[in-house]
Amino acid sequence: MRVILAEDSTLLREGLVRLLNEEGHEVLAAVGDGEALVEAVAAQEPDAVVVDVRMPPTHSDEGLRAALEIRRRWPEVKVLVLSQYVEKKYATELMSSNVEGVGYLLKDRVAQVGDFLDALERVGAGGAAFDPEVVRQLLARTSHADPLARLTAREREVLELMAQGMTNASIAQALHVSQSAVEKHVNALFDKLSLSHATGYSRRILAVLRYLGS
Repeated sequence: MRVILAEDSTLLREGLVRLLNEEGHEVLAAVGDGEALVEAVAAQEPDAVVVDVRMPPTHSDEGLRAALEIRRRWPEVKVLVLSQYVEKKYATELMSSNVEGVGYLLKDRVAQVGDFLDALERVGAGGAAFDPEVVRQLLARTSHADPLARLTAREREVLELMAQGMTNASIAQALHVSQSAVEKHVNALFDKLSLSHATGYSRRILAVLRYLGS
């Protein structure tokens, strides 16, 4: 995969460059701010970008705004966002558009090299990869009366794993149930969320998160 990195911490940035190179990916550029990231994408046309949410000059949302601009101008470029904390507003904004080829990980997950590489591969293949803690906090904020309140505890577990980008087979393995049982839970929660007639990958994973951000 041809990748551009945007991270203002020199130590983490160089560590990611080395890791990705060792895994056979091609790092086209490694920059330290959002403006440089957009310029690099325009010049290099990468397959994917890995970007920190908070970067210079204000260390607020420069990285996220760059990621959203990239999604708007180059929708074919996959985006994996890194954040120190669960930024609910930013996560919802990123997930409220077409989220195929999008991921959102906490930086702690980067320390788990296998998890980080798996997430990048999943996003690069056009899938989704969302940190479990991000998903949990987004789901938790919708505790008011709405269709999510109608989900059973098991359906909510399935929804959380779906939102992370897991397949039915992976969910079955994680929950120690049959794949057919997972399929029944998926169909039931789609019915309860009024998503039965939606089509495509977004229905499975992030029509739900789009609903959360509405």
